[in-house]
This record gives sequence, structure tokens and C-alpha cells, in this order.
Amino acid sequence: MAIVVDGKTYETDEEGYLVNLAEWNEDIAKLIAGEEKIDMTPNHWEVVNFLREYYNEFQIAPAVRVLTKSIGKKLGPEKGNSQYLYELFPYGPAKQACKIAGLPKPTGCI
Repeated sequence: MAIVVDGKTYETDEEGYLVNLAEWNEDIAKLIAGEEKIDMTPNHWEVVNFLREYYNEFQIAPAVRVLTKSIGKKLGPEKGNSQYLYELFPYGPAKQACKIAGLPKPTGCI
């Protein structure tokens, strides 16, 4: 499978996750977010950028529990809770946000 942004084709897996993480950019993120029916706000970008930093540091996409805890430490308790993250990414904060961030599907996500 693939997505096309500005005339360039990017390979994705069967679930729509970007295959080559190095190809990610904000235009790709916006396209994937649109397909996921998500209107990207600064709060969405904050989570997406957090995930990309986390992945760069640990080479793994965090499961939702780890994501919630880590975001709470970095961005404050009002953002480090499941309810807040599910409001932003209703189909699963870890799964949906990782897809938009150009990261692989987190382990443990179905």
C-alpha cells in the first residue's frame, strides 16, 4: 500500500503505517490524520512530536499506559490521562497517534 503527498509516493503497511520512518514529514502526518478523521490542533501536534522524540530516544513506540505516564511527566497531569488522550485520538491514543507520527504500531496494540 502507499500514500501520495505532493506527487511523491510513500510506502505504508497494510494498516496504513509508514514503512520508512525517515520519510515522515508534517504533510504526511496531515494526510494520515485526515484519513483517520482527525483535525490536527496544537494539542495533537504536541502528542505526535512527543511520540517522535520518545521513539528517537528508545527506538520503540510506547504502549498507551507508558504514553499516558510519560506525557503526564513532560506536559503536566491535565494532559497525562487517558480521557484527554482519547479525546484527541478516539481510536486509541497510542495506535492512532503513532500512525500520524509516522511510527510503527506500538507493541500490544491490536
